Amino acid sequence: MRARDLPNLISLLRILLVLPLVVLVLHRENGYALVLFGVAGVSDAVDGYLAKRFDWSSWIGGILDPIADKLLIVATFVALGVVGSLPLWLVFIVLLRDIVIVVGAAAYLFFIDRFSAEPTLISKANTVAQLSLVFAVLVDGAFGILPQGVEGGLITIVAVTTVASGVGYVFTWGSRARARTGHHHAP
Repeated sequence: MRARDLPNLISLLRILLVLPLVVLVLHRENGYALVLFGVAGVSDAVDGYLAKRFDWSSWIGGILDPIADKLLIVATFVALGVVGSLPLWLVFIVLLRDIVIVVGAAAYLFFIDRFSAEPTLISKANTVAQLSLVFAVLVDGAFGILPQGVEGGLITIVAVTTVASGVGYVFTWGSRARARTGHHHAP
C-alpha cells in the first residue's frame, strides 16, 4: 500500500462502520452509536484533508467517499426510522431522493455519457442538515439534552432541503441530457 491510497482506505473503513452503527441504533445504544458516528465524521474530514493536501485524489476515491457518506446517512436514517426516532415519512423522502439520483445518474451514464458528480449548494446544505439531525437525535437519545423544538426544526429543514435538492438534480441533469441528445421542447 502506498501513502496516496490512505484516503481510499479510510473511506473503506468508514463503509465498514455502517453496519455496527446501524446495529447500535437498532439496539438503542445511542451513546455508542454517537461515538461511531463521530468517528465516521472525523474519518471523512481526514480522508478529504489528505486527498486535497497531498493531491492524493483518485477516481476510485471520488466514488468511495460519497458512497461511504451516503451509506452512513441513509442506513442511519433507516435505523432511526425503524426504532421510531425519526418519522417514517422523512426516511421515505430521503430514500426516494437518493433512489431518483442514483437511477438518474445510471440512466445518464448508460444513455448519454460519463459525468462527474457535482454536488449543488442545496445538496451540500441538505447533507449538513441530515448529519445535524442524526447527530441531534443520537445526542438526545443518549443524554436527553436536546432543547425543545430543535428536532422538529431540523426535521423541517431536512424535508425542505431534501425535496429541493432532489428537484434541482432532476431539472439540472434533465436539461443536460436534453442538451446532449438534442431533444429540445418547443415553447
